[in-house]
Amino acid sequence: MVDSFGPVMPMPDAHPGPGAEDEPCERERRQEPIRVLVVDDHALFRRGLEIVLAQEEDIQVVGEAADGAEAVDKAADLLPDIVLMDVRMPKRGGIEACTSIKEVAPSAKIIMLTISDEEADLYDAIKAGATGYLLKEISTDEVSTAIRAVADGQSQISPSMAAKLLTEFKSMIQRTDESKLVPAPKLTDRELEVLKLVATGMNNRDIAKELFISENTVKNHVRNILEKLQLHSRMEAVVYAMREKILEIR
Repeated sequence: MVDSFGPVMPMPDAHPGPGAEDEPCERERRQEPIRVLVVDDHALFRRGLEIVLAQEEDIQVVGEAADGAEAVDKAADLLPDIVLMDVRMPKRGGIEACTSIKEVAPSAKIIMLTISDEEADLYDAIKAGATGYLLKEISTDEVSTAIRAVADGQSQISPSMAAKLLTEFKSMIQRTDESKLVPAPKLTDRELEVLKLVATGMNNRDIAKELFISENTVKNHVRNILEKLQLHSRMEAVVYAMREKILEIR
């Protein structure tokens, strides 16, 4: 059943590239397997994910939940590294549960795995703290890839949703009242270049090739951008940049 998932795309950083050996990634430093909490209201789907992930030596499913309310309780008890969660569920939806999960398990990173391709759900998930947004058409192989990437501090988004995210950025700019804008921290010219390429959905390897720098240098620029903007993910950085008109995507 899980093999009926279908193709998906990793978001920026999903593939190692030049310079990656300069700085060990989180996964290389990790002693224990990545602990995953699976949240979906369909028991058969949860079981299918468990079967797929059980084949990965570096990933361990530590629990499951059938709705957002149960997910918050399980996250508080289990303190997972990754929460793999549906958007639409009874009692409490996944997006609403995101905020509470971040409160009870701050180190947990949340990947929305859903059939919903609604722009509003994507944007609300990012605002609520999700680090990934993948459609259930994703292939089974890409599930574990996405989990590892997000555990390493990267973001993941389905390609069809990336374009919708940019559309939402444009709409957000139109709705923004310029009189309420707060001056944004100053980014260097190089950081702006990197952020613009991140906004197009390029991963670190491609950005490094585009700018003729190492992938490790790209990672450092992204880290500096997040620190300056006081944000936690690449997607949040792009949303912020669009809102503050640091970037223009035509």
